[in-house]
Amino acid sequence: MFEHGPTVLESAVFGSDPWWIILLKVVVMFVFLLTFTIFNVWFERRVVGKMQQRLGPVMNGPLGLGQALGDGMKCLVKEDFRPQGADRWLFSLAPVLSGAAAFTAWSVIPLGGEVTIFGVKTHLQLTDLPMGVLFVLSVASVGVYGIVLAGWSSTSSYSLLGGIRSTAQMISYEVAMGLSLVSVFLYARSMSTADIVAAQAEPMSVLPGLGLPGWYAVLLLPSFVIYFVSIVAETNRAPFDLVECEQELVSGYCTDYSGFRYAIYFLAEYINMATVSGMATTLFLGGYHAPWPLSRIEVLDSGWMGPVWFIAKVLVCLFVFVWLRGTLPRFRYDQFMDLGWRWLIPISLLWIVLIAFVSVARDRGWFNSQLIIVLAGVLIVILLVSLFLGRKSELPEVRSEVSRVPVVDTDDFDPFAGGYPVPPMPGQLLPELADVVAGDPVFGDGDQPDRAADREGA
Repeated sequence: MFEHGPTVLESAVFGSDPWWIILLKVVVMFVFLLTFTIFNVWFERRVVGKMQQRLGPVMNGPLGLGQALGDGMKCLVKEDFRPQGADRWLFSLAPVLSGAAAFTAWSVIPLGGEVTIFGVKTHLQLTDLPMGVLFVLSVASVGVYGIVLAGWSSTSSYSLLGGIRSTAQMISYEVAMGLSLVSVFLYARSMSTADIVAAQAEPMSVLPGLGLPGWYAVLLLPSFVIYFVSIVAETNRAPFDLVECEQELVSGYCTDYSGFRYAIYFLAEYINMATVSGMATTLFLGGYHAPWPLSRIEVLDSGWMGPVWFIAKVLVCLFVFVWLRGTLPRFRYDQFMDLGWRWLIPISLLWIVLIAFVSVARDRGWFNSQLIIVLAGVLIVILLVSLFLGRKSELPEVRSEVSRVPVVDTDDFDPFAGGYPVPPMPGQLLPELADVVAGDPVFGDGDQPDRAADREGA
């Protein structure tokens, strides 16, 4: 009597997939992210161990794969306490926000093309929203609240400072990351993740005979570089791990967390690494399509081969994350802010203007594609030259400022007078530094050689 068609929810959000296919996708995605996190922990330890000439995990399980699983189980059975004085509800809500946001972002990332599951044709993507990229950005912004609330609800000053740093870091680099994606939207003329992947599968118009795919990592190289730098900062990874740097803040925003709640933060960090790597793969590396020349072979670039290529590209991005951690030192905070506000954001704005001009010129036939690439190359060279040669050294200015600081009598200054170390006020010097400053020819009276000789004689 009544026709049973797709529900309103299925047709509006999940397409024509039946409810059991949607549920199956959710379960598989959840299990995949948990398993992939365990693998990522092992992968990072092994790669960093090889870079630093160490073995890494080798004892538990084959090739040490059981070490990450053991660490996760330890967090589940460890005592989960809350410090006295911490906000009860916010302290427990904060990790839930970060964990939920980490899983939700994967709902719009396409892992493959059209396949057949139990006789039903469907795409290996939970849902394809018209503005899917903006959905991922908004969900990632909600996840930052988990870090901010963790610092706010705790009783530790280190946690509070970590939460404040997270706020400044999110504002600084989320702007640069969003601007880097504008050029992708202009070029693909869509904000749908599936449409952006399909646009990159089309061959480059520059060399149509070779059939090279138009990956935006090549066509929009400045956007790709800015995006990758921004996602390293967004995920609080080295060399941008100022939110939880152990030398300054013990463990930052999660200093007071332990047990299961700490495990959620640990899980969210590694899922976020996979999320931004998956978005980099989707937006710039052709998504689930095979790289050239394998993309010209239909068997290797269709069906269930899509998730294989997608995971392979994500692993390449994760390797870069680990590579940066194993090789680069942590930035100073002023260098960190300087990179975001003085370089990445202005370069992104200039690049957006250029891409908008090129898009209009391409539609109206003002000039050909070869000339566009030449102009883009010239602009990139100018930006690189200005980046490395345009800045002058600030060391002389700093030394001149320090030379005007008066050297006062330090006999009455005791940094441990109250039982706690107290930093010196402007103009005060510790007794062991007073002789050095007074004898330095730049800061003092120039008698440093005589003092050095006296010390050697003693």
